[in-house]
Amino acid sequence: MEWLNGILKSINGVLWGYLLIYLLLGTGLYFTVRTRFVQVRLFWRSIKEIVGGFSGGEDGGISPFQAFATGLASRVGTGNIVGVAIALSLGGPGAIFWMWMTALLGMSSSLIECSLAQLYKVKHGGDHSFRGGPAYYIQMGLRQRWVGVLFALALLLCFGLVFNAVQANSITAVMEENYNAPDWLVGLILVGLSAPVIFGGLRSVAVLAGVLVPIMAVSYLAMAGYSVLSHITELPGVLWLIVKCAFGLEQAAGGFTGFAVSQALSMGIKRGLFSNEAGMGSAPNAAATATATHPISQALLQMLGTFIDTVIVCTATAAMILLSGVYTPEAGAIGARLTLAALESEIGTWGGHFLAVALFFFGFSSVIGNYAYAEGNVEFIKKTPKVMLVFRILVLGMVFFGAVGEVPVIWNLADFSQALMAIINLVAILLLGGVAFQLLKDYECQLKDGKTTPKFTRDRLPKVRGELGEGVWED
Repeated sequence: MEWLNGILKSINGVLWGYLLIYLLLGTGLYFTVRTRFVQVRLFWRSIKEIVGGFSGGEDGGISPFQAFATGLASRVGTGNIVGVAIALSLGGPGAIFWMWMTALLGMSSSLIECSLAQLYKVKHGGDHSFRGGPAYYIQMGLRQRWVGVLFALALLLCFGLVFNAVQANSITAVMEENYNAPDWLVGLILVGLSAPVIFGGLRSVAVLAGVLVPIMAVSYLAMAGYSVLSHITELPGVLWLIVKCAFGLEQAAGGFTGFAVSQALSMGIKRGLFSNEAGMGSAPNAAATATATHPISQALLQMLGTFIDTVIVCTATAAMILLSGVYTPEAGAIGARLTLAALESEIGTWGGHFLAVALFFFGFSSVIGNYAYAEGNVEFIKKTPKVMLVFRILVLGMVFFGAVGEVPVIWNLADFSQALMAIINLVAILLLGGVAFQLLKDYECQLKDGKTTPKFTRDRLPKVRGELGEGVWED
């Protein structure tokens, strides 16, 4: 597998070292300016939307909160624990700063892509739920089905297969470290737990995510928060270290400034995008499933998910590692083992048991969240029971492969498939951005008119109403 790893590493070096850095940050900056910093202006409103998001999933439909939790289930996973540690190990503390920038700018991109997914969603049979996402708004909004199919295939490779292998691989590493559990046994357990949910369909994924995600996120943040509070006086110094390393100020004395900044920038953006998924075109697949009153209402929830994932959860992991003192540039520990060393340093040996449980549920929730993204894209390409059955078996097969595979190959394959998805989606939302701006204007106008719950119908956007799905956004 060494030859494959070498090829993927070379390709990723070009994609992530040049193209995607400018495309990703540039798109986020463009949407931030065009929406007049929507992530700041409507941040409080996005929190309010959570309260109203618990309703709307009656009669077999999926509520806005369940769709939000499904998106967060995929976002908040091993990337928040393992990905952050890898970013620190290979990119230094400065990588965390660029993870923040990716998230803060990406919040506007997330709002645009998720509002488009809601607008161009389609009805799913007779169960009162919806399907949608980039493949759908590329076909309906840009009238380019072949590009939609290309995106769908990239997403199936990325989320349906590769990312699930990444999650399983991270879980296995911790289980081996703590309990000497055979990788094949961990793989079989993951497959056994995932199969009933996956074969239950998207509705069962949304229900489980709505319960599991809040519990696991609060539990992990409580543990990381305890570590941070124990060193609260040292926290400003750590935050300043992150900023200094991001711009090479810390490394200047050693003469490695340019290389250090390049590594921090590349690793921060790669791991940041892997974690928060802003602009990649993944979260819109969950956003589209909700029974929302307005496309922007659901888009605000997904925008908040980007913030929670990176600015809160990833920062908590990074702060815990840096404050614990276990991180050094020459440290041999990498990935989950670095986070494990930090936890054991702070709370004792039982920290390893906590991390094993937390990582297991983080990874498991990501597997089912990733599947939720993939299901709608399988149906977009070919909607038949046989095709869906084959795909579900492939998903479970990749979960098992990830448990017994090699880390470098899996991570590099994840980076490649992620880059392909992101490029297609970023170009699409730039072309359709004008429609999303109209949606945002309509939403804000209704708020100014005193409406506590803005409502959207296809007649409010006459220019695109003919492009929308049948029976969607009717009066």
